[in-house]
Amino acid sequence: MSNQSSRKVKWGIMGTGVIAEQFVADLVHTTNGEAYAVGSRREGRAEEFAEKFNLPCAYGSYEDLVHDPEVDVIYIATPHPFHQENAMNSLRAGKAVLCEKPFTVNSNELESLISTAREQRLFLMEAMWMRFLPPIVRVRQWLEEGRIGEVRLVKAEFGIMSDWDPEGRLLNPDLAGGALLDVGIYPVSFASMIFGSSPEEIWSTAHIGTTGVDEQFSLILSYGSRRSAALHGAVRLNFKNETYIYGTKGYIYLPTLHNAASATLYVDGEEAETFSDDRAGKGYSYEAEEVGSCILAGLMESPMMPWDESLGVMRLLDEVREQWKLQYPFE
Repeated sequence: MSNQSSRKVKWGIMGTGVIAEQFVADLVHTTNGEAYAVGSRREGRAEEFAEKFNLPCAYGSYEDLVHDPEVDVIYIATPHPFHQENAMNSLRAGKAVLCEKPFTVNSNELESLISTAREQRLFLMEAMWMRFLPPIVRVRQWLEEGRIGEVRLVKAEFGIMSDWDPEGRLLNPDLAGGALLDVGIYPVSFASMIFGSSPEEIWSTAHIGTTGVDEQFSLILSYGSRRSAALHGAVRLNFKNETYIYGTKGYIYLPTLHNAASATLYVDGEEAETFSDDRAGKGYSYEAEEVGSCILAGLMESPMMPWDESLGVMRLLDEVREQWKLQYPFE
């Protein structure tokens, strides 16, 4: 085997949708990874995807993909309800896994994946790409340096006006649709990054639409010591999608959260400081680079997106859905 500095991990792509395409397109901007194979439930679609992105291998089943001996890591970009099964099959085939958010539909599913990854000694991570974007990394740096003093409040939102499609993934309960698991996980994960994944108290409200999923929600999370988060999400209502972090000495502002391209620091009595990045591509390369680095270093989890935090977030989402009495048909 070549040494770590020259070796690249070979990615297998599970799923051929828009997110999978964006991820593969961004892999060319990494230093330690390359797209090698794709798997789809339809062989023709896999072949089209492979031709479009010049991949050596295309498979008409996920099973064949995960058993390709050349593949080091599987990127899972399938619908929410299939994440646990797809990730489990990948781990059992000896593959590292990067699984799109939400990691799973509920915490029980995620616990089983973490247990298997630990037993198999394989890398496993939730694809919360937001965490690795340069502006978010800079926000964490500002917070660690205490630039805005003691953080007291996080206000974050992500809302979109999706098309009315009851059979589509955003509104279909059979596909674990709704705002919370899709767009809502971004503000929830962001608050977890700052305050931790286990708030002391949770208050929530949601509008459950005619298809039986949450079209809009609001959360208030209390972390004690005057620390709280106000979070909002929607799939049938456009938001400005701004984020604020308020501290005792100033605040931080992000014009957008999930694909943050800039962040501005406002410290009392000082000139505002804005950080922007000139990324190539959409920005998925940053999380892919992290995964490659962890795998090549022999790590089982990323210190920036550890298992315990993903599990804490899933448990929080479970509790919120329990408050709404929202359960998916397959649970």
